[in-house]
Amino acid sequence: QVQLVESGGGLVQPGGSLRLSCAASGISLRFYVAGWYRQAPGEERELVATLTMGGSTDYADSVKGRFTISRDSSRNTMYLQMTNLKPEDTAVYYCKVQKSSALTYWGRGTQVTVAS
Repeated sequence: QVQLVESGGGLVQPGGSLRLSCAASGISLRFYVAGWYRQAPGEERELVATLTMGGSTDYADSVKGRFTISRDSSRNTMYLQMTNLKPEDTAVYYCKVQKSSALTYWGRGTQVTVAS
């Protein structure tokens, strides 16, 4: 059974940092395209960052230069390092891995709240 479990969310002040983790079981992350998404209240879920199997990364314009996606294959865990957080980063953050349309898995999400 495939499971993705996010952790690391919480309440942080503007300008602060958080590191989200997504631990995978039942699959090897290195064989999947990894992504972080977020969904704010009343908004559509949006793509934040992606990491290909080859190590290429891409980011939403709103987080470029502030967020970093990475993967530790030895721990079978992916990360999202978030710095200089802003109130508009407040959302539930989800990890997703995909090999094909039939092999797509989501985590349950972790809440990130940026407020003073």
